[in-house]
Amino acid sequence: MKKVILSLAIIATVSFTSCKNETKQKTNTTEVSKEVANATLTFGVRGNCGMCKSTIEKAANALDGVINANWDVNKKKIEVSFDDTKTDATAIHKAIAASGYDTEKESGSEDAYKGLPACCKYDHEMAMNQSGEETAEGHANHN
Repeated sequence: MKKVILSLAIIATVSFTSCKNETKQKTNTTEVSKEVANATLTFGVRGNCGMCKSTIEKAANALDGVINANWDVNKKKIEVSFDDTKTDATAIHKAIAASGYDTEKESGSEDAYKGLPACCKYDHEMAMNQSGEETAEGHANHN
């Protein structure tokens, strides 16, 4: 009788351990799938200051699927990491434009632009996707 109970306990332990390993394998597969679904997009957005940065990033981050948005004040460029199964580039451009800022593909909402603080009223002809060196050289060439 003791041998039967001991045998059942060993079988139950082996089965439980086997189930645990299968669960771990399924979890890892799901994590890999999420990584594959992530995309990164970089494009120009007009703006001037830290307040612009906050508004632009907030607009992008508000979209379902956006993981992170970082707008570079000097380069007039945003980098957005997102889950491409939940959102896409067009939606991101439109969300930023709705907050009043021009992107490479969308013009900013005029009503939203009028509501921006004075320091955020950017030049609609401003270059986007500037690099630090080109900006400095560009200013030197224009003088």
